[in-house]
Amino acid sequence: MKNLIRFDWAVKRLLRNKANFGILEGFLSELLQDDIKIDHILESEGNRQTANNKTNRVDMLVQNAKGELIIIEVQNDYKQDYLLRMYYGTSKLVVDNLDKGMDYSKISKVISINIVYFDLGRGDDYIYHGTTSFKGLHKNDTLTLSPAEENLYHTIEIAKVYPEYYIIKVNQFDVLSDEPIDHWINFFKNQEVKEGTKARGLKEAMIELNVMKLNEEERLEYESYIKDWRDDYATIVGNYNKGKIEGKIEGEIEERIKVVKNLHKKGMTISFISEITGLNEGEIQNIIDVR
Repeated sequence: MKNLIRFDWAVKRLLRNKANFGILEGFLSELLQDDIKIDHILESEGNRQTANNKTNRVDMLVQNAKGELIIIEVQNDYKQDYLLRMYYGTSKLVVDNLDKGMDYSKISKVISINIVYFDLGRGDDYIYHGTTSFKGLHKNDTLTLSPAEENLYHTIEIAKVYPEYYIIKVNQFDVLSDEPIDHWINFFKNQEVKEGTKARGLKEAMIELNVMKLNEEERLEYESYIKDWRDDYATIVGNYNKGKIEGKIEGEIEERIKVVKNLHKKGMTISFISEITGLNEGEIQNIIDVR
């Protein structure tokens, strides 16, 4: 077992402690390129613990000193509908934090940060940032805020009014640069901290997120979590490889059937088709009979 604790388990167990806010603040500051200060952690239906927590989504809901709401989600297993789940999460958060009679200008900014350990969508990068913008259909210009709106929303960018999304595809990361956020993603993937790192929060993580600091109960729980994670990962990989093999075999069969039918249409004899495809004459006759 590596000395440093996996980030997904730390989010669930250790980083809710106010004493460890500096770790989260460091990560958020490096990702968002801002000086993030956490005011408090909110509880929501999405981040309560459940009995079946081996592979469930890990949620943390943070409010920073600016009043912005930041969702941090860590997802280990593949979810085909995950992009819509991201959308639902931000939408629900906006609605849940809109009091009856509240002016719309009081709606909190929402930032959704998704740390996924599977290939979400198609793309070669490992960090993606999504915002809302408005393009003119005729002039092809970008809609901007008026001075009055800038004053109302406390921003000069219209994209900052709406929820923002970050997707970190951990498994896609393979080159460690000197960028501080890369040091964080390396920690997510390998549970290690680069020596001499200047990434905010990582030095604290190296100290506080050490297995040796866990008490006996926490250590046993963490070991159980790692075992469950490895078992689930092995199952996913096994099913994936099995599907690839079965898919390959099925594809080869379909190709042979196609060849048989095409040769038969061209008037080739069954014996000739057998020689070409490697199928016996009985198999070829069955394919020809089933149209």
